[in-house]
Amino acid sequence: MNYYTLSIIGSPLGEFSYHSQKIIAIGTRVTLEFNKGIKDAVVLGLCEKPSFQTNEILEVTNGVYSTKQMQLAQFISSYYICSLGDAFSLMMPFTPISISESLSSLEQNIVLSAKQEEAFAFLQQHKVSLLFGDTGSGKTEIYMKYFQRMIAEGKRSIFLMPEISLTPQMAKRLKEHFGEYFVMWHSKLTPLQKKKALEKIHSGEAKIIAGARSALFLPIRDLGLIVVDEEHDDSYKSSSRPRYNARDIAIYMGKLYDITVVLGSATPSLSSYVKFPHVRLKGGHFSSNKEFIYERSAETLSPLILANLHEVLEKKEQSIVFLPTRANFKYLICQDCGHTIKCEFCSVGMSVHQHSRALKCHYCNFTSAIPQVCPECQSPQLTSSRLGTAEAVNNLRETFPNAVIEQFDRDVITTANKLKKALKRFNDKESDILVGTQMLSKGHDYHGVTLAVVLGMDNMLNMSDYRAREKALSSLIQVSGRSGRAKDAKVIVQTFNEEFFKTYIEEYENFLETEKEFRKELYPPYKKLCRILFSHKNGAKAQEAMRKMQDALAAFSRVEIVGAGKCAIERVANKYRFEILLRSDKSTDIIRAVKSTKSRLAEVDMDPIEFG
Repeated sequence: MNYYTLSIIGSPLGEFSYHSQKIIAIGTRVTLEFNKGIKDAVVLGLCEKPSFQTNEILEVTNGVYSTKQMQLAQFISSYYICSLGDAFSLMMPFTPISISESLSSLEQNIVLSAKQEEAFAFLQQHKVSLLFGDTGSGKTEIYMKYFQRMIAEGKRSIFLMPEISLTPQMAKRLKEHFGEYFVMWHSKLTPLQKKKALEKIHSGEAKIIAGARSALFLPIRDLGLIVVDEEHDDSYKSSSRPRYNARDIAIYMGKLYDITVVLGSATPSLSSYVKFPHVRLKGGHFSSNKEFIYERSAETLSPLILANLHEVLEKKEQSIVFLPTRANFKYLICQDCGHTIKCEFCSVGMSVHQHSRALKCHYCNFTSAIPQVCPECQSPQLTSSRLGTAEAVNNLRETFPNAVIEQFDRDVITTANKLKKALKRFNDKESDILVGTQMLSKGHDYHGVTLAVVLGMDNMLNMSDYRAREKALSSLIQVSGRSGRAKDAKVIVQTFNEEFFKTYIEEYENFLETEKEFRKELYPPYKKLCRILFSHKNGAKAQEAMRKMQDALAAFSRVEIVGAGKCAIERVANKYRFEILLRSDKSTDIIRAVKSTKSRLAEVDMDPIEFG
């Protein structure tokens, strides 16, 4: 009889021992009975006969995780402090299949400009590098040239895009050029589409696998390149266990597989800008001009905006109206001077909690009473109103009854097909105004937009997030980049912080240099953060688990406890939530401290990006 150590896929628990008469290779996927159900598991290795009675492995499948996949799972488990079972739940094993190499060669050659050739040469000289290219500067052509080179070398490429922006336009371009070499992979595919894509991936026919973060974990042989487009995008970070960041995993895979990783963005994250060599690609294909108009106003469809929308409709041209993602929390903003009440200890906006009639910092949990007047100009005009996309669409439909106005956000665009159809209607001039959230800014190509309206910038700028300035400026640049592609355009920005946006709107590099100084000694990329969440139906139990772990963590001198207390959203799905925020110079110190003190109720979020 052979005894094996196994990890149950998707289970937060540790390793288990089972037996089988068969000799089973390490990394093989098997099925077994566990907790009165049938589960999939991974064979980690042979072990001695345990002192307790073991169950038998039911079935040995033909799925095998490669040595590299095993190493990657170990890294995810160790760094993101989760079980191996959780790490393996991300991955798909290899299966024995006939390898197909009988594809025709590519006929078209991608021609790059002198600037693009320079950037392409730079990317090839570095294992990990950043392509810092303005909207419309031709980053996609460079990626395509690189994919073509990989195919010529008999290697395959992963092309990561943020989930929401798996743009039909991008898929169409890649399909037109690479034909059968190209497959898409994301959660919106039907089971049949997934089956077909997997067959092409297993057989080796698919040379370019484009998709959301899950595409990283597909069983791809001969991998030579990973491209992470829009690398600054928050959707690369998983919001459920294991809470990994696909961009960071791609960089780790670059080391593990000894392959090239290219990060690309018009508004790169400060951490990528600081950590990796970059090549700057300025300007775009578009010769049109863009005029920025700043309006000192809170989030509202003002007479200025309505007049400009009317003018564009009269000319039979198109507009986009952007509102930041609908926040759960409102920030107290002065209507007269635009001042936002900030935390005394964290220099981030304090959130309004109406039920407790208090302002609260989502970093250190500092709480204060809601003031009656603005501390800056003594005006009593303090407001926390927000405008949502659905409300904006209704208001615009009442004002412009003959115009076709569409809502363009996650509430309405729920499938890839709906996204495709909405974009087609807009590009075919069947709709006049698109009103949406972050989805509007994500890599879509709108040909006829001559007016972009950007609301709620001050709400973004004053969020209780150390990246608030970066996120607000990046959003404005990304949204404004969707206009003025064919004709001259206007961008109306509602903000009391005109000076900030005006200074950096065309100088994102200068902003990153300034932001470095703001972050030093406090925030990433100079410090490591870790957020530990506790939730339970019994609030006292969750709080007690938090307090115990907080006390135990106090013994680790290299790890600072920034704050501990109730979560900003205190109760979710009938569970009460508490949190601890940790800060340290090194991730290894945080990992050591958390692993030594972690309680059963604790869920770890390494390198968090959510603080609300």
